[in-house]
Amino acid sequence: MGLNLSKVGSWPNLRVLAWDGEALYASSGYRLFRGLPLQAPVVWNRAGWFNPVWWRRGTASFKLTSRLCRDGFHALALLSSGARVAAVPGYMVTQGAHDSEFKVTHEVTRGTRPLNIAVTKGDAIFWGEYFDNPERDEVHVYGSQDRGNTWEVVYTFPRKTVRHIHNVLYDQWADCLWVLTGDYEAECKVVRASCDWKTVEVVLSGNQQARAVAMIVTEAALYFASDTPLEKNFIYRLDRDGNLNKLDPINNSALYACRAGEFLFVSTMVEPSEVNTDGQASVYGTADDGSWQKLISWSKDRWPKALFQYGNAILPAGDNATNLLAVTGLAVKRHDLQTTIWRIEADNHPRSQS
Repeated sequence: MGLNLSKVGSWPNLRVLAWDGEALYASSGYRLFRGLPLQAPVVWNRAGWFNPVWWRRGTASFKLTSRLCRDGFHALALLSSGARVAAVPGYMVTQGAHDSEFKVTHEVTRGTRPLNIAVTKGDAIFWGEYFDNPERDEVHVYGSQDRGNTWEVVYTFPRKTVRHIHNVLYDQWADCLWVLTGDYEAECKVVRASCDWKTVEVVLSGNQQARAVAMIVTEAALYFASDTPLEKNFIYRLDRDGNLNKLDPINNSALYACRAGEFLFVSTMVEPSEVNTDGQASVYGTADDGSWQKLISWSKDRWPKALFQYGNAILPAGDNATNLLAVTGLAVKRHDLQTTIWRIEADNHPRSQS
């Protein structure tokens, strides 16, 4: 069974961050918005803001300077208490349940921000350090037990064991955490950790196919996509008994993955290499845990990738209770910093979008 996507609408200068049931959170610069995409027309209401240093208020106002300076919200975690925690350049910021403004609660001193934030069922929050780390110094996981108001190191990968942490995810079915690390040889790991970090077990490691950022946790299995410029990339299924199956190839490295009801999606970025030569950021999906199909493809725009970012298709985190797929294009032609929402339909004759 395949998938078809029908467009609900598009919104410029809006970046998706996270679902909360039927509500979708997105940002424009340092302003946070909340919409209900099942309702028509979709109305985006202000949900909060962060006040950055003065010069970032200027750079965030224009597409190219925003891309150059990596401005805005880059990750958002929604707590059961109503509080929200986000990553912005240089800081972890927290918004109380009854507040509008995000306040700085931690300065990120190595790198500019984590790639993702995990929240457990008890509102414990975790994220891992993501920085260049040429000397392969030790790498920390930070945690908060007070809704993001204070942070402490909860686990440390020793020197020369990992380069940095790509992702930390909560597994509600096993009540544990999954940690993805990179970048080379034994540094590439899929790690299972208890929520108190007293037990940390390496499940997969040692090759580029264990180098991943994008993962979806389901009751039956974990789905992850490799993130390597050195080899062809694939989607994998790791079941609860530890059996690993290689599913389908994808055109480039993957950074994002999400679930919409019963449907699963991963997206790729344009990171040209001798192996990965495709110049398109794409979204792949599956309807029935079978084959994955390419649904969306956008070409990289003309601006240099080193300064103005790789072409990408950003997928939101969180719990999506709808049949909708939300995607933000980044550094791609005709869709740069534009969010599009699609209605997902299962079909025996699927069609791709562009």
